[in-house]
Amino acid sequence: MELNSLEQSFMFLGMNLVYAVIALVVSVIALILIDKYVFTKIDFIEEIKRGNIAASIFHSTILIFIGVVVAVSMS
Repeated sequence: MELNSLEQSFMFLGMNLVYAVIALVVSVIALILIDKYVFTKIDFIEEIKRGNIAASIFHSTILIFIGVVVAVSMS
């Protein structure tokens, strides 16, 4: 069976979507594990709720770095 250009594009789009979802799930799980085991004395979610902008920037930076690592490892 031979695929035309449009079918190949949709196939690659679907594969990339699956990879993105997997990377997102792995990133969130890694972020939760880092919060639970590395930063045991700091509750980032509570700090963000209280308006601590530094905690939210640090938390989002960790998530970005985890996402980059997962994306690079999947490609």
